[in-house]
Amino acid sequence: MDIPVYLFTGFLEAGKTKFLQETHCDKSFFDNKRDRTLVIQCEEGEEELDPSTFASKEIYLEIIDDKKKLNPDKLNALREKYKATRVMVEYNGMWLIQELVNAMPEGWFICQEMNFNDASSIDVYNANMRNLVVDKLTNADLVVFNRCEPDEDIQKLHKLVRGVSRRAEIYYEKTNGQAAYDDIEDPLPFDVNAPVINVEDRDFALLYRDMAENMMQYDKKKVSFLGLVNNYARLPENGFIIGRPIMTCCVEDIRYSGIFCENGADKVVTEKWYRITAEVNIKPCRIYGRKGPVLKMIDVKPADAPANPVATFY
Repeated sequence: MDIPVYLFTGFLEAGKTKFLQETHCDKSFFDNKRDRTLVIQCEEGEEELDPSTFASKEIYLEIIDDKKKLNPDKLNALREKYKATRVMVEYNGMWLIQELVNAMPEGWFICQEMNFNDASSIDVYNANMRNLVVDKLTNADLVVFNRCEPDEDIQKLHKLVRGVSRRAEIYYEKTNGQAAYDDIEDPLPFDVNAPVINVEDRDFALLYRDMAENMMQYDKKKVSFLGLVNNYARLPENGFIIGRPIMTCCVEDIRYSGIFCENGADKVVTEKWYRITAEVNIKPCRIYGRKGPVLKMIDVKPADAPANPVATFY
């Protein structure tokens, strides 16, 4: 049985519980009377859920504030106990989301992820715990900034999110009661409609992320970029990977991220830099284990390593 998981992330006192409370009081969220909702809280702040105001009696609250108890057996036992048809998780801001993914039983899937932040303290968290901030922003569908002052620097908050994700919606709640969705235009630094999408050296990380988030807009397009070749034994014959080391938030998380090219391995040498021009085809690829961008080489030329081989989103 598939179990949809609604995930609420953010640091303590960021507004997760308040949003959950409002959601549970909304009758439209319980249109299907057969829904039985299991709510799992992984941390408790000053604000508490008040079940007496919920729009449905089929809501069951459990606390798991010990990470050791976050495991498939425990979660499956809770689902069985309450015959839950969906799960809402108020996640601990100090825990990595992958730890939750690893703990979810078979059939559970995150269908929506919402991230909450206190605008008055997010700078402190970002300066001291950026890996945790990035972890919560990476796959968020909605990012909410609470307690924004009327003169808040919205551009700064916008950049914080867009430095990690281009697809998340951003919502600002101000201390004067006003609220609004982000409407700042954030164009890519390259033209995806050009005959050949020429990507500057500093922009490879943006290409890599946008190609993953907006895959189909690159199908059958031609692209040109500088990359480092990685060729290992398990690749299909005449195929290779070309990409860059990418840093998401700090030195510790630098990872080589590349795109599979299905032809031309005989023209390149592993661990060497090249300027490649290729056609992008979006199709199933066993290298990715799913559908993804597969390059068909048009031209490749040796190139010097860039001054900074590590690509970033800034």
